[in-house]
Amino acid sequence: MQALSYYLLYPLIYLIASLPFWALYTVSDVLYVLLRLSGYRKRVIVNNLKNSFPEKSDKEIAAIANNYYRYLCDLILETLKTLKMGESESRKRCAFHQEPWLTKLHQEGRSIVIVMGHYGNWEWAGPGFALNTPYPLVVIYRPLSHPYFEKMMTGMRTRFGTRITPEEKALRDMVARQKEITATAFIADQTPSDTRNAYWTNFLRQDTPVHAGPEKIARKFNYPMVFMNVKRVRRGYYEIFPELLSDNPKDTAENELTDAFIQRLEKQIAIDPVPWLWSHRRWKWKRPVGDARDM
Repeated sequence: MQALSYYLLYPLIYLIASLPFWALYTVSDVLYVLLRLSGYRKRVIVNNLKNSFPEKSDKEIAAIANNYYRYLCDLILETLKTLKMGESESRKRCAFHQEPWLTKLHQEGRSIVIVMGHYGNWEWAGPGFALNTPYPLVVIYRPLSHPYFEKMMTGMRTRFGTRITPEEKALRDMVARQKEITATAFIADQTPSDTRNAYWTNFLRQDTPVHAGPEKIARKFNYPMVFMNVKRVRRGYYEIFPELLSDNPKDTAENELTDAFIQRLEKQIAIDPVPWLWSHRRWKWKRPVGDARDM
């Protein structure tokens, strides 16, 4: 059945990926209407927004939710468009702002750990970084359960030399490649696989389990930690601004870098809340009763 569903859907996916951008966004506009009519995860989206921004009125929350649906439709189709995007288009659509300190780190032979959130277009951010810096990019990810679509996504994510590593193999892979200069990227705002041993903190005014793996790796290897601010400029165009969170992670206290990432992502969301993944059930987990850690 998995193979059948893939071969039935792939021609449609390829057709969408082949559309010029003006047509792609016309399809997105239609998808937006259908998504709104379906009420897709409306309760999840509205509850997440209300809990994160209790100071906002119902009218303001409704406006953000409405704009989020438009953004989500664009994001889905932009991700599929990756199948057919060449180098020049990828550079233009997701511009990278090079910083002197990043060039200096590479010249010094120092690998880095990148942390970012489900914000903007994180799929385009990979090529945006890989095509505009001397760093070989390694993306740590969670494989899809569907093997055929997993293979398709792997091909999309590795088109411009990016390597991808399943999260359970991240540490082993980095140990094996210690002598190489690399940039290892984590989408660090997703829920940990095991919330029992998660670092619990306050994120968007809610008790939240956070994956502390990126910090642990940065401190273990003393790789500078870099936050990637993916800013949506206008429809179909993004800019990436790298920000140095720590030059020497080994000198930081436990959880200091994780907190720095969370606070920086919160600031980004507060500036423009629309392009974050509000339809995700991020807060379905509760801190274990009697667990006072990290409070």
